[in-house]
Parts: sequence; structure tokens; C-alpha cells
Amino acid sequence: MGLKEKINEDLKAAMKSGDKIKLNTVRSIRAAILEFEKSGKDKELTEEAEIKILTSAVKKRKESIEQYEKAGRTDLAEQEKAELEVIQSYLPKQLTPEEIEKEVRRIAGEIGAASKADFGKLMQASVKELKGKAEGKIIKEIVEKILS
Repeated sequence: MGLKEKINEDLKAAMKSGDKIKLNTVRSIRAAILEFEKSGKDKELTEEAEIKILTSAVKKRKESIEQYEKAGRTDLAEQEKAELEVIQSYLPKQLTPEEIEKEVRRIAGEIGAASKADFGKLMQASVKELKGKAEGKIIKEIVEKILS
């Protein structure tokens, strides 16, 4: 079952159960999928595209949480956190920082990255391989740590 089918099933379940947060979150994901499909370029919803849509939604929620907390709006921050959990349930399991570091070290060994001059090469290879499993920000920090 692809993401689109799972979203449609979860949308029906959320409507029946009356879970407003899940319902609104699933609707927003569904809207993002429909927007992608109707972007006019005969785009097919591949697994890579699904991950890109979901990581974009995760990033938006995290930014909103940060802004709401700065403004002292804990009620809205809590709602965003709940939506974030729903979205993350559709993403592949996120790696721990230790697992990310292990993978980045393996990739560095494969491509021969050893100095800060190899940052771009290692970063590109790491992001490509860990896409959807780790945040780019964390990958960047670990790549910098390994190359320093």
C-alpha cells in the first residue's frame, strides 16, 4: 500500500473516530500529495517524492513549534507537536545520531573523504543515502565533526 492509499484509509478512520488533529494533519498531507500530482509535469508519486513531501511537512511543523514557543503560545505549539507526530508516523524510522555517524563514517570511507575540502562530496553522498531517515541539519553537524 502506497502513501496515497494509506492516507486515504487513515483519513476515513480519523473521520469515524473524530480525532480532529489526525484528521487535519492527514488532510494537509493529502492536499500536498494532490498539489504535487497536479503540478502539470506528469509527475508520478514515487517513494522519493513521498519522502520529500513528508519531510517538507515535518520541517514546517518544527519551524512553527519554534515560533510559537518564542511567542509564548504553548497551546499552538502543542497542537503542532501532535501534528508532527502524525506526520512522522508515515516516514521511515528515524536514525539516532549514533547510527547517522556510523553511516556517515562508512560513506566517508567509501568515497575517500578525509579533509574539510571533501565536505561537499561527503555531504551530498550522505544526504542522498540517508534521505528521509535523518534530518539534513544533523547530517551536516556529523559530517563537519567527522571531517574536522
